[in-house]
Amino acid sequence: MELKLARNEINGKPKAVQLEKIEEIIAKENQKIFYFDKENSHKDLVALVDYFEEKDFSVYLREVKYGLGEEDYMYEVHIL
Repeated sequence: MELKLARNEINGKPKAVQLEKIEEIIAKENQKIFYFDKENSHKDLVALVDYFEEKDFSVYLREVKYGLGEEDYMYEVHIL
């Protein structure tokens, strides 16, 4: 599964990350907060949550608004 990380600039393009890379980071740090771009489907993020919950991690998913517009949001996923 490939997910897009949040953009660093409003007009920038999001960088893609593979599920395996996320798993490596979690294995090293035991917990991590990731910010994902709004271009990701909610279905993919729920699948990410389910994947790590099956591996006995606690996972929290929420939508973070950073502006007044309806399209000004990103997803925050906290895995511990």
